[in-house]
Amino acid sequence: MRKPLLILLSCTLFISACSKKATTNPTTVVTVITPPAPAGTVTTVAGTGLPGAVNAKGILASFSDPTSLTVDANDYVTVADVANNLIRQVDPYGDVTTLAGSGLDSLANGIGTAASFAYPNGVAVDSKGNIYVSDTGNNLIRMINGGSTVTTFAGGGTGLATNGTGTAASFSSPVGLTVDASGNIYVADANNNLIREITPLGVVTTLAGSGKAAYADGTGTAASFNFPNGVAVDANGNVYVADLINRVIRKITQAGVVTTFAGAGAVNFKAPAGVAVDAIGNVYVADQGTNLISKITPAGVITTLAGSGAPGFTNALGTAASFNFPTAVAVDPSGNVFVADRGNQAIRKISSGK
Repeated sequence: MRKPLLILLSCTLFISACSKKATTNPTTVVTVITPPAPAGTVTTVAGTGLPGAVNAKGILASFSDPTSLTVDANDYVTVADVANNLIRQVDPYGDVTTLAGSGLDSLANGIGTAASFAYPNGVAVDSKGNIYVSDTGNNLIRMINGGSTVTTFAGGGTGLATNGTGTAASFSSPVGLTVDASGNIYVADANNNLIREITPLGVVTTLAGSGKAAYADGTGTAASFNFPNGVAVDANGNVYVADLINRVIRKITQAGVVTTFAGAGAVNFKAPAGVAVDAIGNVYVADQGTNLISKITPAGVITTLAGSGAPGFTNALGTAASFNFPTAVAVDPSGNVFVADRGNQAIRKISSGK
């Protein structure tokens, strides 16, 4: 009888030890994953709705005229915060920080807040994580590397339309920017009414545009734009342009052939300012004149993705939501559309439902 008793005692001690261990280390971690909102749902990612320059989380942060934005492969949203002369960043958790800029309307290269911009209007990110900035007031294209070091990538600051390499080139109020898969940068050179191209080595050429403020389809310099604003590039290298004053979306092939992609027919834009393209070729437009975000299929079918058309600041589904002077759009790898809602001093998000 002693042997079974020993076995019983051993089992009791083992159970007791396990119980004590569970008691002293109650470390059961439960991760709650919030399901995505239904497709077309508009939410506010960051911004109080009032102008400011506060770094904080989500709707506790503030911007002053957020005009352009881009999303990288890690879901970081970079924002050109124009009136603050800052480049801000929103991480995937909604925390807003200042990536670069002193806040002064000035020109200085340096690291982070030691650098200065003058009304930066455009941002784009390449596959290496370098961020390019249209430093509109300084007539320059600046670059921020992964270490937050700001340098001048192209432009001499003269406000002309000179082709050349690096600082030997010139721009006049460059605004929208985009980068293709090969690292080529496309710039909406607004006051010159040109679309410029910059190679990864800094060689600047004119992709399209006569330089006249006009409306003409054609090839290269035979085409004309009138204050081109936003630009985007698709997987095939086609460049889309929000031709703001002409109220249309233009398309430029790799051969430089310019056509009118949308806006000249039954569906009209009023002041298309921002444009973006997703992985399957859908084009998104921020129309600051109608307060709408539109979607254009590769076949050219235009629908309203979100917005009631009336200026407002409402989070809701599709056309029940409202924006106030939206100036830019960007698409993340999951197909969510981010909006620089300039009039509301906020960054908004339209869910893809994924």
